[in-house]
Amino acid sequence: MSISESHTRYRLDAASNGMVMPPEDFDLIKDFDDEFCYELVNGVVIVNSIPSEAESDPNDELGFLLRDYQRNHPQGSVLDRTMPERYVHTRTGRRRADRVIWVGLGRVPDAQEDTPAIAIEFVSQSKRDRSRDYQEKTKEYREAGVQEYWGIDRFKRIVRVYHRDHREQVIAEGDVYRTDLLPGFELPLARLFSIADNWQ
Repeated sequence: MSISESHTRYRLDAASNGMVMPPEDFDLIKDFDDEFCYELVNGVVIVNSIPSEAESDPNDELGFLLRDYQRNHPQGSVLDRTMPERYVHTRTGRRRADRVIWVGLGRVPDAQEDTPAIAIEFVSQSKRDRSRDYQEKTKEYREAGVQEYWGIDRFKRIVRVYHRDHREQVIAEGDVYRTDLLPGFELPLARLFSIADNWQ
């Protein structure tokens, strides 16, 4: 039995943390303990807790705002699809973004082949996780071809937007973010932070 065949039958769970695996084999695994989330970073399986309510609820709201824009805004057809909790294929692994957005394809994206134009993370609180969200993922998403990476930080009440051309923007809570990738779409930060606050 090949490594790929054995990984196809393997079940990822909490005990899988630290397992060494090539990206191609990680892609073949279909059986997961859904009490956890899994990433592949530099060939190593990383197991994390599922997102908290204070992350998931604002993420749902963002999904609603994006779909409303897609359906009802005159330029909304530029948005092909948006989905929560999807993998971005990086050079050495698989990063699980809190939300991804595909734009400008004019068709349903192939999640395995089409890199999202925008990747979004609801930034975590711990120092280690913040370093991962602000430094490691920024570099990996840029290398993967993501055009914008939004780090939504409910703890500092800001959003940091990292562009592929190395520009960085910081948007304060009272401001609204607009991007050329989604013409006419407005990201109301205060609305998302207010939803997160309800879970504190």
